[in-house]
Amino acid sequence: MSTNLVIVNGARTPFGAFGGGLASLTATDLAVHASKHAIERSGVEAEEIDYTVMGNVLQTSKDAIYLARHVGLRAGLKESVPGLILNLLCGSGVMAVATAEMLIASGQAKIVLAGGTDSLSMTPYINWSNRWGGRMGHHELWDGLDIRDTLPDASMGETAENLQKDYSISREEQDSFALMSQMRCKEAMEAGRLAPEIAPVSIPGRKGETVVAADEHPRPGSTIETLAKLGPAFVKGGTVTAGNACGIVDGAAALVVTSEALAGKKDLEPMCRVVSWASVGVPPRVMGIGPVPAIPLALEKASLKLSDIDLFEINEAFAAQYLACEKELGLPREKVNVNGGAIAIGHPFGATGARLILTIAHELKRRQARYGCVSLCIGGGMGIA
Repeated sequence: MSTNLVIVNGARTPFGAFGGGLASLTATDLAVHASKHAIERSGVEAEEIDYTVMGNVLQTSKDAIYLARHVGLRAGLKESVPGLILNLLCGSGVMAVATAEMLIASGQAKIVLAGGTDSLSMTPYINWSNRWGGRMGHHELWDGLDIRDTLPDASMGETAENLQKDYSISREEQDSFALMSQMRCKEAMEAGRLAPEIAPVSIPGRKGETVVAADEHPRPGSTIETLAKLGPAFVKGGTVTAGNACGIVDGAAALVVTSEALAGKKDLEPMCRVVSWASVGVPPRVMGIGPVPAIPLALEKASLKLSDIDLFEINEAFAAQYLACEKELGLPREKVNVNGGAIAIGHPFGATGARLILTIAHELKRRQARYGCVSLCIGGGMGIA
């Protein structure tokens, strides 16, 4: 990288269950909340930030096309500061940070507010035919959460089933991994390891405020027996279930990023430094394998080996998807998602990449470790690290 980029600090909302505690907030609302707290924690004044980059996958509110601009203005940035929305699907949060690096390296910005957000609870039903009037017959409402990839004609869950077959991953392996994610998350929450990432959200109501202070999706009471009782979610006779797939949730994460040189001049104390990144394409029918080429490419750019990495945060889109990547790369499971992953915590598409960066930055600091690697598969057949 031409710029030594640093993550000064960051914050995220709790990840709210589908239809849960955060369901009344738009993706913009969620991002504003995370951004205000990220700025406050960074020691940077909002007026010093000169670009906003926000990942967002599902436009779920009437003003969603203005999301990044509204986030900047509502978070206290100057009116002269532009806002960019980007959509690299599940990789959006990481791509927001990569875009910040490019803006800083090219001299377009010095300090960037970068992150991502999505409200899956607010995803609308869509009608494609009534714009020009429906003269007769039935009119279909399309579920905006049906993010089927029309090129391979497969849902994301079906691409996970493809990997399950290609890599001979059993249902038992998937459920066992899902249980591990839940138990690691349970332990991390009980030990207070996730709390430093989170900025609790107050929701006003007729009977007063309700505070959402922790992730709502984790199932600490999960057992291998309860997971085994769940039926296939995507393919008749399949192995991918609601229990061994990522959770559908609402949430946002934001990071304040700048160059190492400017952080030094301003006496800031960055959480971590970003040494490289890479994005790649893979066959759409097995989109979940995206981290397999992305991770080695990012390592190569940083002159590092897999064995140099102390911790990994790899998005758990599906247990089958992660397990396929683990088999290909030889990932040491004891170093991966040590506080649980998206199967437990949930996956608000645009926010997850930024959440993984924030999570690994906190854990590296807690362990006084050196190198961490974040990676996600991306719908359409891509990967980022």
